Amino acid sequence: MPDGGAGATVLERDRELVWHPYARLEDAAAYEVTAADGVTLTLSAPDGTTHEVIDGMSSWWSAIHGYRHAELDAALTAQAGRFSHVMFGGLTHEPAVGLAERLVTLTPAPLQHVFFADSGSVSVEVALKLALQYQTATGRAGRRRFVALRGGYHGDTAGAMAVSDPVDGMHAAFPGHLAVHLFLPRPPAARLRNGELVSDPEAVSAWVAVANELFERHAHEAAGIIVEPVLQGAGGMHVYAPECLIALRRLADRHGILLIFDEIATGFGRTGRLFGADWADVTPDVMCVGKALTGGYLTLAAMICRTEVAQALATTPHGVLLHGPTFMANPLATATASASLDLLGRGEWPGQVAGIQDALADTLAPARDIDGVRDVRVLGAVGVIELDRPVDLVRVTRTAVEHGAWLRPFRNLVYTMPPYLCTTADAETIGRSMVAAVAGILR
Repeated sequence: MPDGGAGATVLERDRELVWHPYARLEDAAAYEVTAADGVTLTLSAPDGTTHEVIDGMSSWWSAIHGYRHAELDAALTAQAGRFSHVMFGGLTHEPAVGLAERLVTLTPAPLQHVFFADSGSVSVEVALKLALQYQTATGRAGRRRFVALRGGYHGDTAGAMAVSDPVDGMHAAFPGHLAVHLFLPRPPAARLRNGELVSDPEAVSAWVAVANELFERHAHEAAGIIVEPVLQGAGGMHVYAPECLIALRRLADRHGILLIFDEIATGFGRTGRLFGADWADVTPDVMCVGKALTGGYLTLAAMICRTEVAQALATTPHGVLLHGPTFMANPLATATASASLDLLGRGEWPGQVAGIQDALADTLAPARDIDGVRDVRVLGAVGVIELDRPVDLVRVTRTAVEHGAWLRPFRNLVYTMPPYLCTTADAETIGRSMVAAVAGILR
């Protein structure tokens, strides 16, 4: 096994051994994290220089309370002192039951049953399998396809990939491996105005007409509808009209199809409301949550569903939901998640997110005057600069670090989803770093 040589740095050892996400084998990590505290990451560069930066990514949108949070540390440590893991088959424990009670209380009232999963992608897989089993239980076993949205992203596992964007996603890389589903156009864009998401009524009406037509032709083969409510994340950071969710709820009810909301990125306050569904006051049949659930400490997700959906499975040939992860309802993760929900329950997050929203709106505005910028948009603790060309990831990252922020752009987007405890000054640093990074590659 290569050891990088005597005295090799972490970055040098990483380069020989480790494959990073969405990267070539030879693409080395740009920085080593040597410390993380609050909203600050301490980075070591290949040349040995040190940078203290504001984390504009919340570790891929999960670390909403920042790092080394005393209460989350205490919850994790206390549970480790009792037991770190037990199988969930045939056994239960207080951290899991307590978290399930909290989730049922937080989510819309009809959602009453919780299935814990390892990650967001896995919770989507569970939701899809539940929908298929539900249709079998209700005498419609021929319904095997799903309706999803162009521009959507639901994860990297096979089932989740298959309901993600079929053109700009990863479908083409896996011919014959992914199921073929039904896709509606990307919903019409919406803008935040006086605290509400506003869109072009004519564009919404045209989109609803297309949706009605698709369901008239294909409802007989559709088991479920899966969407990210109001904000499409990794598929393009697209903010869209809440009216589209209302239309999908009506279509699901009319045709006996389950409506699944993927709230893995939008849940727990990210868009300025507790869940993306709250922008439309729509309750899905199934909701998936993850990412911020544990405050970024451990991987955990959950699928939450209506009672009638869960009970229907009793009439299927197997009688059970056919899924069971080894680390399902891990005690360390569920205990930490409850502590994270305690922090959200204190009610400080709406003001924090609103402050971030205002700071990003102000500091990102100058980007609109840069040639090559297609759009600038802000919703809650989400800020996006969309370019008319692919991003130079290395240059953007390096420039942002030099200006005090950690960013991880993708495709043609330079964006941020920072921790909620960012101060106005922190959010302004992130926004100015984004504008500087974009200006550096476009001018």
